[in-house]
This record gives sequence, structure tokens and C-alpha cells, in this order.
Amino acid sequence: MLLSGFAYELFEELRKLLKGTELASASIHSLRLKLLKLGAVVVRNTRRIRFMLSEAYPYSRNYSPVLSSV
Repeated sequence: MLLSGFAYELFEELRKLLKGTELASASIHSLRLKLLKLGAVVVRNTRRIRFMLSEAYPYSRNYSPVLSSV
């Protein structure tokens, strides 16, 4: 029960970050499908972690506010 509550709060904070986008009022299932289940190359070096998304990824403009707040 505790993990379910934490996951719900996590997605509510994600919705706040996506305010003003088309995904701001999306369901948790849609957010998980469109933002979290994606293929990316993760490159980690000493100073930063880089996510390299495909150029054909249709929600890349919605993904940048999420990463910039981290």
C-alpha cells in the first residue's frame, strides 16, 4: 500500500512538471506508456548522465521539462 501511494504521488508531481503540455491531464497509464517506457541510450561519465533519445520520438518536447527539473 505504501509503494502504491508513493507511485501515485510521483505521478502527480510529474503532472505538475508537465503543466501546459498535452500530457498534463493524461492518465497514469498514458504517462507511463509515453514517457517512461521508451528506448534510449544512457551515457554516464564523471560529470553528467546523458539520455540520447531517437529523433523520431514524438514526445521529446514533453520530455525535456521532466529532465531539466532533476
